[in-house]
Amino acid sequence: MTNTADATEGTNVNGSAAPHGSLDGKTALVTGGSRGIGAAVALRLARAGADVAVTYVNGKDGAEEVVRAVRALGRRAVALRADAADAAEAAGAVERTVEELGGLDVLVNNAGVGILAPLEDLALADVDRVLAVNVRGVFLASQAAAARMTSGARIITIGTCMTQHVPGPGGTLYTTSKAALVGLTRALARELGERGITANIVHPGPTDTDMNPADGPQAPGQAALTALGRYGTADEVAATVTYLAGPDAAYVSGAELVVDGGYAA
Repeated sequence: MTNTADATEGTNVNGSAAPHGSLDGKTALVTGGSRGIGAAVALRLARAGADVAVTYVNGKDGAEEVVRAVRALGRRAVALRADAADAAEAAGAVERTVEELGGLDVLVNNAGVGILAPLEDLALADVDRVLAVNVRGVFLASQAAAARMTSGARIITIGTCMTQHVPGPGGTLYTTSKAALVGLTRALARELGERGITANIVHPGPTDTDMNPADGPQAPGQAALTALGRYGTADEVAATVTYLAGPDAAYVSGAELVVDGGYAA
């Protein structure tokens, strides 16, 4: 059996306070921002003062809900349909953000797809899909963003705790794709550092979203793998992303920040 989870669809809008005003005048693009971690990040960034664009594939209703919530905070917001598996759309989302919001200061590469299955059950189509979304799409969005960014800008990518610790079989393809993003992040940090642009990656642990709910059938086993014995929340991950986007993280680049409740401890 192959289990597929696409992080670019659905709804889950929440989030608590972020440092007010720390991102005033900034613009951000959150890919896959219609639900879960992406939605929480969009709202955190807006609370900190940023105008926000979010992308979605099939989750139009969720993306529009996020936009309404951001606008209710007094910030500008736009929802853009863009499939990270499509090379033109992955890069095009950056250009559309610049057109709609007037610039781009923060790119959050959140859109992703997870296919968990035994190695022998993975088809070539599975490999192509996961690498297209999780690696090529992130690379192209980062490339397009870097061409538009100026000093002080941020590229933040969402990885996974499975790059730190793989607890069992079934995660070969997904872990491979996310591990590639660690190398990409370090290389971006080196390439863009002289321009004052930072690049970092955040590794969430088991996180309560509609894709992987804390009350789901696999939750007890996943929670038991953490040192804290519980799932994280999307907002706890978003808090770290917002820190990296803000002025307090100006000297943090090429780093892996782990938000996993001690999963890899």
